[in-house]
Amino acid sequence: MQLEVLQRKENPLLKRVEVTFKATHKAEPTPTRDALRAFLAKELKATKDIVVIDFQASTFGRYETVGEAKVYKSKEEALAVERKHILVRNKLIEPEVKKEAAPKPEKPAPVPRAEKAEKPATPAPKAEAPKVEAKPEAKPEKGAPKEEKKPAAREEKKPAEKKEEKKDEKKAEKKPEAKKKEAK
Repeated sequence: MQLEVLQRKENPLLKRVEVTFKATHKAEPTPTRDALRAFLAKELKATKDIVVIDFQASTFGRYETVGEAKVYKSKEEALAVERKHILVRNKLIEPEVKKEAAPKPEKPAPVPRAEKAEKPATPAPKAEAPKVEAKPEAKPEKGAPKEEKKPAAREEKKPAEKKEEKKDEKKAEKKPEAKKKEAK
């Protein structure tokens, strides 16, 4: 692997040197961030722990990786200035592991939900009961003519005749409803 520094810029306010580089890696896979840090440290005469690679990108079908790196005066400066996720990527700090204590309190939470589910289940049959009572009252009026016509429809009738009967049934149903509305 060959490493070429394309641009080098001093940044005295942040106590670092900003570098743009190009690594050529023929017949090799894309170099790891760790390997690039080591090569940059040799090239820039610095230690590996003060070199931070900001980003690296390879182009499909080419043996080149282009990226940006920052070389700090000390590791403390790098830790103070650089963003945490970049430091984690460069393995300068360990990633923060979230505690699994938060999911534990969530486990008892489904128990109240089950209790809530039981409470609506009790009123639901009460709500259904009036509906069931109202339906039988309406069914004898409408249901009786339907039952009489259905056996007749099963007796050797053609599909066209069935459609006509259904239309007639619908018309018959609509007429009593219209009369009811007028009566009110």
